[in-house]
Amino acid sequence: MTCVVARQDFRTPAVYVLQTLAVAACYYAGGRLGLLYELRVDGSVVSPIWPPTGIAVASLLLLGPRVWPGITLGALLVIAHLTSLGPASLGLLFAHTAAPLCAYWLLRRAGFRTDLGRLRDCLTLVFLGGFAAMLVSSTIAAGMLVVSGDLPAGSFRSVWLPWWVGDAMGVLLITPALLVLPRVRSPAHWSRWKEAVGLAVVAGVVVPFATQSTGSLLFSVYPLLIWAALRFELPGSILCALFASVLATAAATEREGPFAYVSDTQIMINLHAFNGAAALTALLLSAVITEQHNTRRSVELACQELVEVLEHLTAGEPAPHGRPQREEGPGAR
Repeated sequence: MTCVVARQDFRTPAVYVLQTLAVAACYYAGGRLGLLYELRVDGSVVSPIWPPTGIAVASLLLLGPRVWPGITLGALLVIAHLTSLGPASLGLLFAHTAAPLCAYWLLRRAGFRTDLGRLRDCLTLVFLGGFAAMLVSSTIAAGMLVVSGDLPAGSFRSVWLPWWVGDAMGVLLITPALLVLPRVRSPAHWSRWKEAVGLAVVAGVVVPFATQSTGSLLFSVYPLLIWAALRFELPGSILCALFASVLATAAATEREGPFAYVSDTQIMINLHAFNGAAALTALLLSAVITEQHNTRRSVELACQELVEVLEHLTAGEPAPHGRPQREEGPGAR
């Protein structure tokens, strides 16, 4: 017995260390991916979609707040890759750690459920976990750059806004994908397999064409998001939105397609508007559809139970739940 307890005590710290290191590795990998598509604003590097924030929030929701050192370690590795460490790095580390923790606290206070099966969960993730909590990281980070002299005070707003949007987009696109990933199941019927393959093929043709065409054809992506949400709910719609946002971000950073002949400000506005609309469409529409499906299943189950009860009562048999029937007799009331 003592051996078993000692082994469990040894295993718990080892699991915690592995989880923390895994979070740090995923955060750093997400940072490297985010830096592949970057925009420079007043000399600062800004990613239109910053995956590490989504990875950090999902890690806290799935593993608990105790893995926050992994977020800090991953942020330290990303900062060290970008620039030499200095006094401002401490402020950036605090900003990148505090924002996901703030998102976790706000979501838990609001009764957030990680299955994202309710509309309120998606709205909470968007407005509390994304828009509200990421104000912490963008404000502290841009402020530290101003204080350290790396950013002119007049450029605070021009850096703060894309920083905030990039962090928020990471939460809106990456966090839902990671939360639903453990629950993804292969379609049970061959017809659903064919439809899934068909959706993937159509998305593989339409999305690159829309993001590379010089005409304003980005709107053609939204029917795909609606199709994915109607037929495959959140797993299908969020993957489709993520695919479209990544290709649109790549086109914007390369100044191709609809971003070829516009100014830097227009690129930021158009890209953030498209990414935000795609994420909101995927999240909110799929949540409404999931709620409707759950309500229909609940009503069907209740009707089925009612029919069974009526059949037993008609046949004079006891109720299926084993409720004792009153005996009729002279003393019965």
